Amino acid sequence: MTITHRIRNVALVICLFVVPLWSQDLPSRISDEEFWRMVSEFSEDGGYFQFDNFMSNEDTLQWVIPDLKLRTKPGGVFIGVGPEQNFTYLAALESKMVFIIDLRRQNMLEHLIYKALFEMSADRAEFVSRLFSRPRPSGLDTSSTAAMMFERFKLISGDMKLLAENKRRVIDHLNRRGFKLSQDDLDRMDYIYGAFFEGGPDLTFAPTRFFNGGQTTYSTLMTATDQQGEARSFLSSEDKFRYVQDLQKKNLIVPLVGDFAGTKAIRVVGEYIRSRGATVTAFYASNVEQYLFQNTEEWKRFYRNLETLPVDESSTFIRSFTPLPGGKWFSAIASIKDGLKAFSDGRIRSYADIMPR
Repeated sequence: MTITHRIRNVALVICLFVVPLWSQDLPSRISDEEFWRMVSEFSEDGGYFQFDNFMSNEDTLQWVIPDLKLRTKPGGVFIGVGPEQNFTYLAALESKMVFIIDLRRQNMLEHLIYKALFEMSADRAEFVSRLFSRPRPSGLDTSSTAAMMFERFKLISGDMKLLAENKRRVIDHLNRRGFKLSQDDLDRMDYIYGAFFEGGPDLTFAPTRFFNGGQTTYSTLMTATDQQGEARSFLSSEDKFRYVQDLQKKNLIVPLVGDFAGTKAIRVVGEYIRSRGATVTAFYASNVEQYLFQNTEEWKRFYRNLETLPVDESSTFIRSFTPLPGGKWFSAIASIKDGLKAFSDGRIRSYADIMPR
């Protein structure tokens, strides 16, 4: 073999093995232009849901985190639905990239508000101050517990001037990034911010004029713990807050409008992840399947969409269940691969078949 042939063969090996590895890596950062392109082009038409879902009502969502961390690997892709509970899960899992897929465009807009607040805030106390438009209490620093922070903020009333200033700063921040928001989007964001202002730390999942009616509050979620008493919410420590903040600043938390039973969002996300040689670490589905199983075709379309995602033996569902309407919520985890196998074998026929036993 001549030297020329040897060089040519070495070059071929490099092209076949090294270059694909470089090109398939998940990004360490996404430009503002690429982020907004993904939000716009990966999304599909939105839909209606009966609740605003400004926040989660799953007060035991942290209970599954210890087992979740044991069975999954850090550094993968997290897919979720809904608002802030995703931050707690992705921080615990040390996710490298995140896609939030929700039927409601309002959820995507709420995540853009969160994105701006994370990026503008120096620490957790400033973040909470901006979120609820309440002056920052004295004596809070990076070592303060979530319980201490929310105890102090509960004693402070909302400030209308601060609300107006915060809304202006959020919109200006997003505009500077080149995110093209319609007037309807701006009106909806004004509505969302108003809900957080009126409810404050006592905001609930399905409020009446945004006030607490005996439901789980934002404060109780942020100060909750797992069953061993360890605080795991994304506001429980400065480290967890900064983990989410870092992903936000790098545009690696991508909120989308998408139907779990739709024809686009999940499939496009799956193609994006697969093309970069990555896998889905966890899929937080909340109780969306409860609604999908009310229509024979919708739940089947959802599982066919799931089949397009790159998963491995450690990829895990995170679901929420309640035994009784209006009752306490319980979180549960299960293997995605096992669920897809049960679907292909015809062992899933109703919502009861996926409920924990």
